[in-house]
Amino acid sequence: MTTDRPRRPKDPFAAAEAMFAKKRQPDIGTGALPTAKELVSIRIDRDVVEHFQANGPGWQERMNAALRAAAIADGMDPLPKE
Repeated sequence: MTTDRPRRPKDPFAAAEAMFAKKRQPDIGTGALPTAKELVSIRIDRDVVEHFQANGPGWQERMNAALRAAAIADGMDPLPKE
């Protein structure tokens, strides 16, 4: 009699470990995703946040642009535009 069930692994512990093992992410290197955003937690003075929020939605993008301009002025190479 044949069944559609797969055979049991010889070592169930090893099979479980393999199934739940964290898959290794490929190393994409620096700059592979130049437009990717990263979620960070940062403390910023309340008056600075209010300044950027005063013009309504998009304040985080405006803050990012200001930080980018400051970093470029400090010597950071601008990211390539794609």
